[in-house]
Amino acid sequence: MRVVLQRVSRGQVRVDGHTVGQIGHGYVLLVGFTHDDGEASMVWMADKIVGLRLFRDPDDKMNLSLDDVDGSLLVVSQFTLYGDTRKGRRPSFVDAAGPDLAVPLYERFLALLRERVPGRVESGEFGAMMDVELVNDGPVTLVLER
Repeated sequence: MRVVLQRVSRGQVRVDGHTVGQIGHGYVLLVGFTHDDGEASMVWMADKIVGLRLFRDPDDKMNLSLDDVDGSLLVVSQFTLYGDTRKGRRPSFVDAAGPDLAVPLYERFLALLRERVPGRVESGEFGAMMDVELVNDGPVTLVLER
């Protein structure tokens, strides 16, 4: 499982010109799954994301968590996180989980996040062509893998 986490002051996802998810301050998460992912990796990732202290405290140190600042999550499926570009000029996506596996993993991951931050998780639409818009707060960008 790979996640690109971006701390934002706002984020939005549109499908066919319609907003399907939007947040104020928090994290935009681009999430990709591989064939070996399961419950343990998703639980670890959900706990890690919610527990990270990436927001500024009064001393301007990254010392506050998502809960501390009442932040939100915008989760977007992104199979291209498993694109392998080591050979040739066209990425290979053989490591990316196909929709039959990735859809249930994505839905379960959303459920885990919603358990941890109730009412503050929005998402894109799996498999859709999405326009993702965000305004960086920082910039703070991390790549998380499990």
